[in-house]
Amino acid sequence: MKPLTIGTLAKSAGVGVETIRYYQRRGLLSDKGPRRGAYRIYESGDLARLRFIRRAQALGFSLDEIGDLLSLDETDDRAEARALAQARLGEVEKRLRQLQEIRDALKGLIACCEHTESPAPCPILHTLAENDELDTHAR
Repeated sequence: MKPLTIGTLAKSAGVGVETIRYYQRRGLLSDKGPRRGAYRIYESGDLARLRFIRRAQALGFSLDEIGDLLSLDETDDRAEARALAQARLGEVEKRLRQLQEIRDALKGLIACCEHTESPAPCPILHTLAENDELDTHAR
């Protein structure tokens, strides 16, 4: 693979140049490397690392967690990688439960609205206006 400029690297990974610079400031991607005049040159390893970061983000890992993952060795650090993935899975499952509760609350409000006739207030709008009732429906 031929050397890449930051713009070419960004395009190849589907991110913006500022995203690359941000990852460099965070220490996720090196800002050291070969230069061609005033320009930093990136190589295939940089692209692979950037794609790793993007895939990990797609799985919901935070940038701090991604930094931890990047510091692990593929061969020697399976237990640590698995622990990080299990923690992420726990957070995803917690969020799914929260979303299911929200879905159930919305279904209940919609059903109530369908079966409430005027001149009674709209149950959806009434519930949103009353914080205590919304909290009861959302739980």
